[in-house]
Amino acid sequence: MTLVKYLSLSTSLMMTLALPALASVTVSSPSNGEQVGSPFKLSANAGSCSSQTVSAMGYSLDNSSDTTTVNSTSIDTNIAAGTGSHTIHVKAWGDKGASCVTDVDVTVTSGGGSGGSGGVYIPGNATKVSSIQVLGGWKASNDSGASGSSNGSMAVVGSPSQSGSARRFITNYSDSGNERYQVWFGDDESATNFVYDGWVYLNSSVKDLGNLEMDMNQVMPNGQTVIFGFQCDGSNGTWDYTKNAGSPEHPKDVWVKTSQGCNPRSWSINTWHHVQISYSRTDAGVVTYHSVWLDGKEQEINITTPSAFALGWSPALLTNFQIDGYGSGGQTTVYMDNLVIYRW
Repeated sequence: MTLVKYLSLSTSLMMTLALPALASVTVSSPSNGEQVGSPFKLSANAGSCSSQTVSAMGYSLDNSSDTTTVNSTSIDTNIAAGTGSHTIHVKAWGDKGASCVTDVDVTVTSGGGSGGSGGVYIPGNATKVSSIQVLGGWKASNDSGASGSSNGSMAVVGSPSQSGSARRFITNYSDSGNERYQVWFGDDESATNFVYDGWVYLNSSVKDLGNLEMDMNQVMPNGQTVIFGFQCDGSNGTWDYTKNAGSPEHPKDVWVKTSQGCNPRSWSINTWHHVQISYSRTDAGVVTYHSVWLDGKEQEINITTPSAFALGWSPALLTNFQIDGYGSGGQTTVYMDNLVIYRW
């Protein structure tokens, strides 16, 4: 009887020892079964692995033998994958040799998932205005605050296009003149977070392109207008942002260079380029430019600056797409498609 009890206890102990260690890898994004765009954001952390201190984390995709290792207890990165179903293997290693894995299944769609487009985070409750490039009411005007002169024309065309309806901008300029194209697309004074998401196509006329400016303006509840100004600056080779170096009542709008590089004349021609810009504001119109994505590659900005202007506007949301000339004179042709602005 004593032997039977001993054998029973030993068997129970061996079964307990044989149980697999519980994984301690937590994946916060994407969620299991989520539809995502490409690239998509992977966020995960591991507090421990089989009661061991985590020494590193990593991930691999599907059946690939290549594991990307991060010497940290968290992962915050972006993964590019083709359209279709995929499994992400998110891993952690303990300092005494333990290994923990959590698998997450996702479906990559060509249009992006409910969590946003590409690698930019967009919550599910965000308001989305799509196909802004085909809205009526687009207007063109010369930027009188810049040197030179310009005039422009627009048309909705089927080729080149992604959606079947792209907007073509033809700009004639002299002395580096700038042409501003703009459209009103709504009214929302309460939203404080935005993502500008569009596709741009350049042809051989890119040699005459100075800057590509992609802005958004919003009238806030206090009646002031916050300007989210952002451009790819071919003169300085950087991404630039605007700030109000004065006060809302006595504004001084200036461009400031970032440390991140951009020159539209270096973009490849006859292909579509994906531009995504993420920014937010406070109630006082202090803007934080978080990051810009170009063709799926993130460039962190993380700059906060005052950008409120007392312009006396009625409530409005509008976007500017400004095309600046380069040199003494010429003509540029630029296309925009699938322009979407998210807000929440």
